Parts: sequence; C-alpha cells; structure tokens
Amino acid sequence: MNQRKENFRTLRAALAGITLAVTANYALAESAHGIAMYGDPALPPDFVSLPYANPDAPKGGKVVFGNTGGFDSLNPFTLKGTTPWQLRFWGYESLMGRSWDEPFTLYGLLAESIEVPEDRSWVEFTLRQEARFSDGSPVTVDDVIWSYETLGTKGHPRYRGFWTKVETIEQTGPRSLRLTFNVEDRELALIAGLRPILQKAQWEGLEFNSDEINGAPVGTGAYVVNAYEPGRFVTLTRNPDYWGKDLPLRLGTQNFDELRIDFFGDETVLFEAFKAGELSAVREFNADKWDSVYRFPAINRGDVVKSEIPHQRPSGMTGLVMNTRRAPLDDWRVREALLLAFNFEYINGTVTGGTQQRISSYFSGSVLGMRPGPAKSKVRSLLDPFADGLLPGTLEGYTLPQGDGSKRNRGNLRKAMKLLADAGWTVTDGVLRNGEGTALDLSVLIRQGDGEMKTVTEIYARALERLGITLTAETVDNAQYAERENAYDFDLTRFRRELSLSPGNEQRYYWGSDGVDQPGSRNLMGMDSPAAEAMIDAMLTATEPEDFTAAVRALDRVLTAGRYVIPFWSFDTGRIAHIKEMRFPENLPIYGDRTGFMPDVWWYQQD
Repeated sequence: MNQRKENFRTLRAALAGITLAVTANYALAESAHGIAMYGDPALPPDFVSLPYANPDAPKGGKVVFGNTGGFDSLNPFTLKGTTPWQLRFWGYESLMGRSWDEPFTLYGLLAESIEVPEDRSWVEFTLRQEARFSDGSPVTVDDVIWSYETLGTKGHPRYRGFWTKVETIEQTGPRSLRLTFNVEDRELALIAGLRPILQKAQWEGLEFNSDEINGAPVGTGAYVVNAYEPGRFVTLTRNPDYWGKDLPLRLGTQNFDELRIDFFGDETVLFEAFKAGELSAVREFNADKWDSVYRFPAINRGDVVKSEIPHQRPSGMTGLVMNTRRAPLDDWRVREALLLAFNFEYINGTVTGGTQQRISSYFSGSVLGMRPGPAKSKVRSLLDPFADGLLPGTLEGYTLPQGDGSKRNRGNLRKAMKLLADAGWTVTDGVLRNGEGTALDLSVLIRQGDGEMKTVTEIYARALERLGITLTAETVDNAQYAERENAYDFDLTRFRRELSLSPGNEQRYYWGSDGVDQPGSRNLMGMDSPAAEAMIDAMLTATEPEDFTAAVRALDRVLTAGRYVIPFWSFDTGRIAHIKEMRFPENLPIYGDRTGFMPDVWWYQQD
C-alpha cells in the first residue's frame, strides 16, 4: 500500500511538472493582432488604417499599365509558363498582411489573430469568420492546409524551401490551425503568415501544375481577372463583394475599379504608348532620361505628372550576373578581370548621364551594409571559422574596381590581363586562349525589349575586345528568356534583387546551395558558399538586433567579395510618371515605391 501511494505521488508530481511546462509555454504564447520580427508591432490592435494609406480615398476609375514581352499562363504559383508578375499581388491574399512602413511586421488579414511561443517554434492562426474567396465561398482551415501542402510540394520553387522546415500542420479548432517547425528559425512564423491561400475545391481531380484550369486560380483578393488575351492584355476588376474592404489593413487601399496590363514588344514602344495616352503610369529607372526625355506635350500641359518617391531600403543588387556553373566563370580571378574591364564610369556617363551612383554592395545605403576596411568584432567572429575558404577581400575589405573615367580604361585593363594570365589565359593573335587553345567567348542573354542592356553590352564588348575576349548579345522573347533563366542556360544576364530592411529566409532562395542544381531558383550565379549559408543561419536565429545586423553585414561581405555580379547604378529614388488623375497619399512608407505602393494605395480623382 505504501509503495502504491509513493508511486501515485511520483506520478502526480510528474503530471504536475508536465502541466506546468505546458501552461508556461502557452502563457508565453498569447494571441495577438500582429507580429514583428523584432520588438512589437508599431500599430495598436485598434488601428484604423495603414499610416501611408488614405482611409478617405474615393473608389473608382480605370488605370492601364504596360509590360514588355508576353504571357502564356495566369497561374503565378507554378514554375510552368510565363505569368504577368502583378497577378500574385493583385488577386491573392495570405493569412497576414505586411506594413511597408516597418522593417518586417505583419497584421491580420485572412487570419484575425496569430499566436507564437517565445522561441517561435510553432505558430497558430485563427481565421476570420467572414473571410471569403472571390466566388463567395468561405475560406476554411482545410483550404489553408491544402494550400501550404500543395505549394510546398508542387508549387513554384520559391514556396518549397519553407515547407521543408514544417514538422507538422494540423487543425486545432473550427477556424484555427498550427504549424510546428523542425528547425530553429525565428522568421518562420512570419513567413508562414505570407503564404498565398488558394481554393482547394477548384483543384479537385486536377494536377496543380497542369493547364487544365482555364483562366486564373480562385483567390481571396479584391481583384479578379475578367478578360485576357494571351500575349496582349489582362484586365482585372475590383470585386464589389470583396470580403475584406473594411479591414484596417485594407481601408484606403485597392481603390481603382479596373486594372489593365497591356503588353508591348519593347520599352521604346511601351514609352510611346504612354506618351500617346494609352497607359496611365510608367516607372523610370534612368535618372538622365527622367530629366531629358520626360518633356513631351502631356507633361507640359500638366496632364501627366512626374512624382519622385524616396525610400530607406537597401540598394539591393542590379547588374550583370555571371553564371559560375560554367567555366571559366567559376574562377574568381576571371570574374575579377571581367569586373575590371567593365568601365563603369564611362558606361554610367553614357547610359544615365552619370547621375546615379554605383551600387557598392548588396545592402549598401542602409545600416545593414558592410563597412569599409577589415571585418571587425562580431562580423569577424562570424566569418573567422570559414577564413580558409573565403575569397580575397572578404575579411580584409573589398571595394569595386574604379576606372579613371577615360574611354579606354587602360589601368584596369592591365590589371585584368594580369589576373587572366594568373588563371592560365594568354593572348595569341589577338584572341585570349587557355592552355588547351580554347578561346574565351561569352554571351549576354537579353530579354526582348531591354534596350538599355543592349547598349551596355555593346560598350562592354568593345572593352573586352582589347583583352582578346569576344562578347555577344543574345536577344530572346519573354518565353525563351524565362525558360533559359530557369535552366541557367546563359553566361551573363541582367540581374536584379531587391532587398529589404529585414532579410531572412528568402536569402537562402537567392544564394543557397540548393539552387545550384534546382531549376528555377533565384540563385542565378550558382554560388555554393558554406560561409553564406552560415551567415543566413545566424540571421535567422538572432534574438538581438545587433547580432542580426552583424550577420547581414558578414553576408554582404561574402556576396560582394564573391564577385558574382558586375554592379550597375543604384535606384535611391522611385520615379513614376502618371496621369494627373492618379493620386497617392502624402505620407510615404519607408520602403517607398515597392510592392504594396502602386496601385495599392493610389486612387483616381478628377479635378
């Protein structure tokens, strides 16, 4: 009897301990209206609207935008086909929505609340009872779980990395579900909130990657596709029964009645259409053209307005990416030689009038960018374990080659020739050849309509001729370009990665080793760097802002000293020319003109 009592007391104590542990875990996991990567959301639970939206904006009006190339699919969630890039932002929603006035903060959208423990090892969402698809059917937990599983296994590669980190996904109530993660990664709870939610019933009996769905997948967003002609136009109209129009996250947004995208063969034809009044707005990335070309009659009359939108985000990286899957671009000395031969000062003066500064690193222009000189303190300690495998300049400090401003750029070409000789390349009869006699011939893959890239390539080719290198331009249509980019079938091509003030899991998609062989990844350069992977891990597990910043600065060093991209000029200000009837709020988000700005918070208003 005494033994039985003792056993009972032991069992009761054990159960009490388990209960206490579970209670403590739940006590730290309180339901909230939003979540920030660090700290607390800036907006309170009773916020009325986003700080950069006009809650009194009128509804109505039609606007027309232009894309170059064409499209052959309206499903933006698979790798198959070419889709208008705007579709996944205009017609689809996720459980949480982002505020572009904070580095990385989410607020409830399809979900009314979010719940996480202190270590963020899991996340639970509770759906809004009123959430609806565009056909009026309710959004269910079953739809959400199916969307995560389907996108994670059959969707575009950008969705698959997240799914590998999900241990379980399960329904926890009539309108709630929980995802438990299998790795330590504080950002996963936020990433989970940003997965698009699709309608399971639409795909019953169909393959997700098939062409059996005519038109676009059913979503929950304010806009639905109502007309299209492949390769020519897509028209979306605002759903008058849109379920979320009164949400604080939506008040003052999605104000236009109709959004249309017209397609053009190249940028020149598109711009002429804008001048003729066929388009409502265009973005201009060339400061020299902004000052010199935007002087046509509609601007002089005041019918078209030039608006400049400043921002506080990192520069990101724009330039010519070198595919290191191919020899000799797998040799850093050859890549450095190509960087030296790229006469930025002369090319910048020719293309932009010299008005735009050069990008100096991937996170330049922000607190996250690498600092000049040798790596110090926390940055150094993060990189030291990988010192033997780091390229020259990573620890010591690396700066891009700078020319003398002359057309011939002789000094840098001499340095380039020495590096090429060190890599086993010598000039024979005016042609650069390796030890086997193979000439160094390279090509730039150019999307049809990219006139700026053609100009840059022509100037660059003349410089490379002096080194005995042949550079040719390959111009292909949109479909061919997408196919070849996804298959990494290029030597060099245009490259653009926009980077945020809170980089996270997308960095592995951009630079991770899985993308070396996986078709369709964003790792176009084919980099395989254990140091970069470790810096991303450090970013994702950091609990203090200073540790996070050190990890990003260390990653910036690995990327920049890797010499994977020949950087172009930065875009420190957004430039939008638009019809006078298009208006936007005076309060601008810190991310400026980025996804979530135009057309989201704009409206149509006649004088």
